Amino acid sequence: MPVESGSSAAARQAKQKRKSHSLSIRRTNSTEQERLGLQRDMLEGQDSKLPLSLRTNLLDLFSQIEREFENLYIENLELRREIETLNDRLADGQTVEGADLAKGALKTKASHSTSQLSQKLKTTYKASTSKIVSSFKATTSRAVCQLVREYVGHRDGIWDLSVSRTQPVVLGTASADHSAMLWSIETGKCLLKYAGHQGSVNSIKFHPTEQMALTASGDQTAHIWRYMVQLPTPQPVADISQTPCEDDVDSSDKDEADGEAEGPSDCPSLRVATTTLRSHQGVVIAADWLVGGKQAVTASWDRAANLYDVETAELVHSLTGHDQELTHCCTHPTQRLVVTSSRDTTFRLWDFRDPSIHSVNVFQGHTDTVTSAVFTVGDNVVSGSDDRTVKVWDLKNMRSPIATIRTDSAVNRISVSVTQKIIALPHDNRQVRLFDMAGVRLARLPQSNRTVREPAASSVLL
Repeated sequence: MPVESGSSAAARQAKQKRKSHSLSIRRTNSTEQERLGLQRDMLEGQDSKLPLSLRTNLLDLFSQIEREFENLYIENLELRREIETLNDRLADGQTVEGADLAKGALKTKASHSTSQLSQKLKTTYKASTSKIVSSFKATTSRAVCQLVREYVGHRDGIWDLSVSRTQPVVLGTASADHSAMLWSIETGKCLLKYAGHQGSVNSIKFHPTEQMALTASGDQTAHIWRYMVQLPTPQPVADISQTPCEDDVDSSDKDEADGEAEGPSDCPSLRVATTTLRSHQGVVIAADWLVGGKQAVTASWDRAANLYDVETAELVHSLTGHDQELTHCCTHPTQRLVVTSSRDTTFRLWDFRDPSIHSVNVFQGHTDTVTSAVFTVGDNVVSGSDDRTVKVWDLKNMRSPIATIRTDSAVNRISVSVTQKIIALPHDNRQVRLFDMAGVRLARLPQSNRTVREPAASSVLL
């Protein structure tokens, strides 16, 4: 009968141990679901201020940590047993892998095995914990937001808002109720109501140097109108911490309050536009001023954007090329650049810096409707889409985004803070989230209990 060599016996023993190791891991995985179910049942019976969904998420994360370390612990035990077996055989003078190992060689092999184990532990630990850290990072808030004031008066949804760049500083809102309103930011008082449109007012932008506003409407026109307002004396700010939260107010009280605030009765109205921009064959979804305020650009559902001379209201250029309806347009704050977005999944950059050459670049960075694309103070463009992503682009190199924000809901018309470079993302799920230009989440704005089509109130949050 052939005698099994020492190396063959060692190989067979190692193979059996690895098999037992894999069986133990399978047994561990098979009971994992039962253990998670029991822990969830225990969590549901405990008192905690955390929502159940958050507690369940935390439980899953910690279960992943436990499972990774349990596997590492089992593997560590197996490796230690193999080292001890080798040490025992070497002490008895047996041959290992066809060679006699001296004590110095034994120490070298043991040290090498230990270093390999240590490196493997570090690599696995780093890989597992990086996933956990990224999961927590996505929900970490570094900014605290609270409701400061509401501006109540519109009778339908608010599509856009803007803040004037000249004194007096006022807030402007555009609404589906066919009107645009100007508000005192400090007091929340309505200063002026513009009612010159025959359709939904889809956007509002203020002139960079004069007291003029530009509004785009579903009546296929854009209006330029002048305003003169006087800010009221601000009242002392009430202690918000003592004000009952909307969730604590009885529903009957809320209905009464909403009924009383159907609209500001003493708000003066304006019905005649200074200039009317016509030429579109569809809804004008957005409009903006070019730098200097002598020209304005509009975006329409007729798949074109138009550039107008403000003084004469004449059409200067028709920007065509999009395959489907436009969703937004935006101008650069310091350069003659225009960016338009469309339902055709693209956004286009139009360059008017050279009077003799009007170039256009097409960017296909999204897989669904590009709901908006806006410039920042620097050389960046931020685009949002129904594909649940927001991307930050560098104007000097637009081949690939420098940051990508992935969300759980479609992104509507985004806004970028001029001074702090903060991106505000309004979602279809009625949440607004704040990110920095690197794509790091800062905060989520408090969610209102009001329905989408209820008489709307725009909010300023700090």
